[in-house]
Amino acid sequence: MQILNQFIVHAVQLMPKQIVRIFANKYIAGDKLEDGVAMVKKLNAKGILATMDVLGEAISTREEALESLSKCHLVLETIQKEKLNSNLSIKPTQAGLELDPEFCYREVKKLMDKAKSFNNFVRLDMEDSSTTDSIIDLFRKLRAEYTNVGIVIQAYMRRSMDDITALNKIDAGYRICKGIYVEPENIAFKGKQEVRDNFLALLQKMLKDGKYVGIATHDMYLIDKAKNIIKELGIPQSQFEFQMLLGVREDIRDMLNKEGFKVRIYVPFGKDWYKYSIRRLKENPKIAGDIFKNIFSIN
Repeated sequence: MQILNQFIVHAVQLMPKQIVRIFANKYIAGDKLEDGVAMVKKLNAKGILATMDVLGEAISTREEALESLSKCHLVLETIQKEKLNSNLSIKPTQAGLELDPEFCYREVKKLMDKAKSFNNFVRLDMEDSSTTDSIIDLFRKLRAEYTNVGIVIQAYMRRSMDDITALNKIDAGYRICKGIYVEPENIAFKGKQEVRDNFLALLQKMLKDGKYVGIATHDMYLIDKAKNIIKELGIPQSQFEFQMLLGVREDIRDMLNKEGFKVRIYVPFGKDWYKYSIRRLKENPKIAGDIFKNIFSIN
């Protein structure tokens, strides 16, 4: 079945975008900000938190970066206006990081000022390995001025323990995830269990050092192990939360919520949904298989 699901993911990438959208709808709130707001309201009504993300990756000019950032400003304003229990996640490359790091820093600072004025929070997403150093550099500069900014650490990267050892010194707050970009073996763990083991080692280090952690995983093995670490270390509820992607393992989401854990869902929206959705399908081929069966009524 796994081979069939992976074949379906490959086939989906060859299909017209209108067909791919059927698969994508599970992972995105919609094309418009209103769609994202509606989804966050549904989650909040269940006692679940959110982080909103404006989809978009291919930035080639400062004008495009500014347009992307203006949408992020609007998200923060809308969260405030609608009284949503949500923060904001951004991709630094969308803000022009690869065009001009100093330009990116200046513009993201404006976003941070707005978030601070609303008592809200901005998370810098981690991207592929070509951007890791520049994203960490950006985070360091922002963290020197703002407490309401966080960063993502990817457990499959071999460098991550060194990164958090250094970042803990500036009191970083984290989202820890496995990682999804395709990276060479010399810089990234490839085995399922070795990624899991590094995830848990990183999580333990973060929690032991008193850092706030968003534990971002749909892997029940990691969730159970994380609970054990939290219990053994006596970590208070105020120091962590579980985070998940929209449309993935809602059964686990609801279970954690029912158990009284803080749960936050990543809510992406926007017209630039294609690349994001393909990555999600590659990460979880079973979803593609389930949707395929539903479309063609295969029991």
